[in-house]
Amino acid sequence: MSEFASSHIVNLTLWLLIGFSVIAWAIIFLKTWEQWRLNRANRAYTDAFWSAPSLAAAAELSDRPGPLARIAKAGFDVLEDTHADNAPSLQSSGDRQDILERSLRQRIQQERHKVEQGLTILASIGSTAPFIGLFGTVWGIMHALKDISKAGSASLDVVAGPIGEALIATAIGIASAIPAVLAYNYFLRRVKLTEADLENFATDFLHLALKTGFSLKRGG
Repeated sequence: MSEFASSHIVNLTLWLLIGFSVIAWAIIFLKTWEQWRLNRANRAYTDAFWSAPSLAAAAELSDRPGPLARIAKAGFDVLEDTHADNAPSLQSSGDRQDILERSLRQRIQQERHKVEQGLTILASIGSTAPFIGLFGTVWGIMHALKDISKAGSASLDVVAGPIGEALIATAIGIASAIPAVLAYNYFLRRVKLTEADLENFATDFLHLALKTGFSLKRGG
């Protein structure tokens, strides 16, 4: 392979790793903003929900943003559908408690999928970037050794430059992987905590629905 082709492959590897780093940091900033926004919306809805005088009054708050509001809306939709005069459908057939539990569970899974978006990319960058950097280093060292053999000298000033440049690929690979891995572990924990909060709210919602007999009586 020609000298130009070898150098081109190393440069391509470096730019690929730089692109991985940019993508990783972009996801980190976006997920941080998303977590802050969702937590703020959940806190606001929780305060409003538990301050409502009745479950029927709380139903008026379900158009608010946030995962908890969307879960509550799914629950309120079930309560309204099971008392509607419309012809029953397969989705609304069966025990009311089972229908409500199924709807809440499905909504929780949908919310989990939303907050998990981007984590697969972080995990992929964290696991592949070091190996891509190592590939660039190995290829660069092979290219450097060929140049050294052509020069006919193995002195330190001849070896240090090419080998040092080749090692940059490994350094960039590690530098790209570390933030991605740390961010992935952090956001994965946040996903689990968020899911636990959603499940706790869904359980409380189900208990409230049981107390009211799965009914939304206005003014009750």
